[in-house]
Amino acid sequence: MTSSPSSAEGSSGLLDRPKLVLASASPRRLSLLEQIGIVPDAVVSADIDEEPRPGELPRPLAQRLARQKAEHVAAQRTDAALVLGADTVVSVGRRVLPKAEDEKTARTCLKLLSGRRHKVLTAVVLRPSAGWPQGTPCERLVETSVIFHRLTDAQIDALIAQGDWQGKAGGYAIQGAAAAHIRQIGGSYSAVVGLPLFETAQLLRGQPVKKPTGGWIA
Repeated sequence: MTSSPSSAEGSSGLLDRPKLVLASASPRRLSLLEQIGIVPDAVVSADIDEEPRPGELPRPLAQRLARQKAEHVAAQRTDAALVLGADTVVSVGRRVLPKAEDEKTARTCLKLLSGRRHKVLTAVVLRPSAGWPQGTPCERLVETSVIFHRLTDAQIDALIAQGDWQGKAGGYAIQGAAAAHIRQIGGSYSAVVGLPLFETAQLLRGQPVKKPTGGWIA
């Protein structure tokens, strides 16, 4: 006797969609997902230590933090869920720039970035919960180069006054006032904001769920 497919799996062998959980409290990442028609079923802040380890380079730092965020939240889920974690690191050479939590840090970052090229590294990670073992763990790292023109002291003062540097890696938000001072970008704009949309969509497309109506994106 041939067994019939379970309620979680259709005759095509593809699965019903689990809950999508965004492991981030960032409103920018939530807004970016909504931009491409994806609304997470839950948003959970991942409580992890985001300090770089001694000697840790920008690329492995972004990957490690994105993995830890996704794995931390996935470990707390017992239902069928797919957890999306991401992290963005701004670097000049091998130097990781901090998230600016005060004006002094933001000003230091902007002076360092003035007139030079820097890299923005954003890692995105998908981790299935124990309740959805059929899910596929996967990840991508997207590197984007950004060039500021040479900033005057008055321009830095104006950027500081705008206030959108608060909590931002490198002390600026490309979707904010800093856009008037960015001469060139090479790579993914959305990755600089906080989530590479094409790569994220590709990772979601690769999950074993019914498509197109059952998946997150066509």
